Amino acid sequence: MERRPFISTHVLDAAKGEPARGVRVELYREGALLSTQETNADGRITDLAGGNLRAGTYRLVFHVPSPFFKRLEVEFAVTDTGRPYHIPLLLSPYGCTTYRGS
Repeated sequence: MERRPFISTHVLDAAKGEPARGVRVELYREGALLSTQETNADGRITDLAGGNLRAGTYRLVFHVPSPFFKRLEVEFAVTDTGRPYHIPLLLSPYGCTTYRGS
């Protein structure tokens, strides 16, 4: 089965133990804004790039509901445009973590 390339995210609220709904996420490539979306009821955005994935440096900007963080940014390189890129965010009021998901 062929996998369509995309950039996706999943935001989880560790303090509440549930998905983070309605988090605004912006996608930039080489400094240009490509997309602005909000996480769904499951805390997910399934395709930020809209099927238009090209090699380059991308940045996700998460506008998070936190008493400490106002926004979080993750910059990453897309080198293989034939595979998907999933960038999850685990969020708590005073901490966060992200990784290359599958």
